Amino acid sequence: MGTSLGRGGATTFQQDLQHSDCILIEGSSMAEAHPVGFRWVMKAKERGAKIIHVDPRFSRTSAMADLHVPIRAGTDVAFLGGLIRHVIETESYFKDYVVNYTNAPTILREDYRGPEDLDGMFSGFDEEQGGYDRTSWLYEGMELEEASRVREFATQAFSEKTGAGMVNKGMRGDPTLEDPRCVFQVLRRHYSRYTPEMVERICGIDPDTFAQVADALTENSGPDRTTALCYAVGWTHHTSGVQIIRASAILQLLLGNIGRPGGGILALRGHASIQGSTDIPTLYDLLPGYLHMPRTREEAQSLAAYAGTQRQRRGWWSHFDKYIVSLLKAWFGEAATSENDYGFARLPKISGNHSHFATMLRAMDGALDGLFVMGQNPAVGSQNAGLQRRALAKLKWLVVRDFSDLETARFWKDSPEVRSGELSTEEIDTEVFLMPAASHVEKEGTFTNTQRLLQWHDKALEPPGDARSELWFMHHLAKRVKARYEGST
Repeated sequence: MGTSLGRGGATTFQQDLQHSDCILIEGSSMAEAHPVGFRWVMKAKERGAKIIHVDPRFSRTSAMADLHVPIRAGTDVAFLGGLIRHVIETESYFKDYVVNYTNAPTILREDYRGPEDLDGMFSGFDEEQGGYDRTSWLYEGMELEEASRVREFATQAFSEKTGAGMVNKGMRGDPTLEDPRCVFQVLRRHYSRYTPEMVERICGIDPDTFAQVADALTENSGPDRTTALCYAVGWTHHTSGVQIIRASAILQLLLGNIGRPGGGILALRGHASIQGSTDIPTLYDLLPGYLHMPRTREEAQSLAAYAGTQRQRRGWWSHFDKYIVSLLKAWFGEAATSENDYGFARLPKISGNHSHFATMLRAMDGALDGLFVMGQNPAVGSQNAGLQRRALAKLKWLVVRDFSDLETARFWKDSPEVRSGELSTEEIDTEVFLMPAASHVEKEGTFTNTQRLLQWHDKALEPPGDARSELWFMHHLAKRVKARYEGST
């Protein structure tokens, strides 16, 4: 949604669902996973709104919906593509909205070519690099700022993307939406293949059921009515999750449902997981608020240089300097001054891809001595669990903090590899420390809820025995490490 709407978060809030005339829930069983928020769906239904649930299985959400649409798992892109085609071909889009509030009239560069022209590829593909030069994808008369190239880092990959921070050098548009190079016509050609027959073949949804969904959305969108779309990790966990969400944004923009009461796209989230990892954050390459971690590049060692690689000419990220200075002041208080770059030098810098899987690959290569595991169970819960366990066997030490003696803590004696003889307990040198952890009700703190609001919760009871929170553990560990280095230079 960041690509489509400028900010990668929900465009609406749960309470606004009560004003919807139609609600499409897909990639979520909202009644079960977000029962408190689902009350607003029921409020809308009481007003006469039509509720549609698209899901491979029939759940409690399906039972409360007016229409349950079974779909083959992972085929949401084709389903949404079919809806986009239907909206365009039946001219059911909200034209005044599309012309005035989207980029649909904007003319693309003359050298842009789409997959219908290049046998499934877009223009600019470099076979040697295995990626795209996206210059031909820009609007006619637009140039890309260097800062935006850096700002648009692909998470965990450090590869540059384009698409934001463009400078107008003579952009033009066609309000009639008839120019063959305008975004609208390019969109029409791209989605022309997503016929009801194609949707049925890929998704398993018969044309009559598909037509019911399409009619419900178009009849409840426009100048006087709005449709909302709700999704959760049933979309985002797919390898095509980005494309699914992008398609949903295109659909809602065509229908004029973004930025209006009862419309929008609601990304349903669970506390301490997705929103918590980005907003608080716990991802290795982010500071709070989606600010990128500084890199060790020489050109970004000062605050001004770092901000220069992130700031854009317009839009949300044009205020990047204010965001980072505000964060540094919040952390360092009165010690953060303009004279000392607000303490920017104290921020750790990252030098490469430190994501979970890349880290485990380094462990497999013997390039990692130790690992802290908190809040996860990679021995059975990560991609390629066998590789994860073999990587753990290459460590010198492993600290696991959890409520129980889980698989990651006992991989050295009880794992498929040990039972098959691939690994031998006697030959595994990893020293494992299992530390008791406090549960979420045994510690106070904040989490980010679906509303994107920080919510405080109090401690309900003391943790048993030696169990401690992650904050307590890391704080006291840091103090002991600091004491060890006292007097060193």
